[in-house]
Amino acid sequence: LAFASGLAAMDVVLKTLRPGDEVISTNDLYGGSYRLFTTVFAHYGITFHFVDLGDLDALKSKLNEHTRLIWTETPTNPMMQITDIAAVVDVVKGTATRVVVDNTFASPMLQNPLDLGADMVMHSVTKYLGGHSDVVMGCLVTSDDAWEDELRTLQNSCGAVPGPMDCFLVLRGLKTLHLRMQRHCENGKAIAHHLSTHPAISKVYWPGFTTHPGHEIAARQMHDFGGMVAFTLADDNLQTAKRVVAKTNLFTLAESLGGVESLIGHPATMTHASIPREVREKTGVTDGLIRLSVGIEDAQDLISDLDNALEQALIRG
Repeated sequence: LAFASGLAAMDVVLKTLRPGDEVISTNDLYGGSYRLFTTVFAHYGITFHFVDLGDLDALKSKLNEHTRLIWTETPTNPMMQITDIAAVVDVVKGTATRVVVDNTFASPMLQNPLDLGADMVMHSVTKYLGGHSDVVMGCLVTSDDAWEDELRTLQNSCGAVPGPMDCFLVLRGLKTLHLRMQRHCENGKAIAHHLSTHPAISKVYWPGFTTHPGHEIAARQMHDFGGMVAFTLADDNLQTAKRVVAKTNLFTLAESLGGVESLIGHPATMTHASIPREVREKTGVTDGLIRLSVGIEDAQDLISDLDNALEQALIRG
């Protein structure tokens, strides 16, 4: 099912719930998803629990007879945490709870949640599937025919459909998805490894590192580790981070991701600004965190651009 945006797709999924139902969500998620949960659907009698879904005991502690959805991103936005999809599915097996995976960061090229037992996959098609930063769209994929019929009826009733030109642009983008994802992964790996040795950076978040806590799971359920990278500055403060993101030339300062061009963003004031500081900081989204959507340009050019930006921001101010 194709929708006018990723949030429109989420909206229809949540409209299948009823007052009194509960949702267990990853605690590290896109700010727009958090906003939709807490400022819209929470007012309709739906309870949302935010937990680390990498901790199955935490999941089990919130699971009850009212739980209807598990909502997860893997890798998560922006901290690149990994959820073991098959393990989560196993926990809720035999209950009325469905598992929905936001697969935007991975794309279908790198991860196939339905094959791991998930009930539904959501994509912000705006990102890797479109791939050229010129379309807004979302989609839902499920093997549950009855649920699909319900969602299709809701979509038709509420009008959350994409325009024909958007559909044309996505069909064009899909033709090169496999080539683009290969380059995104190659460049993401090169940049992640380079940044991990940079003295101005305290930590790099990328599931391809063997030291990443979710690496073994990612290696098992993903075909590669993707082109999304995040890092925390050693000087973990807002002003330094703002200087860094303002100094790049090849990386464009923007909220989106998954396009052929490289983007740089500051989650605390951009994608995750709608999440209260005390909530986002618990998951690692501090003022010194920077997120990269690594494009398909020359990797060395991108590395040089980041090095120059860090030098200008940290040394010259």
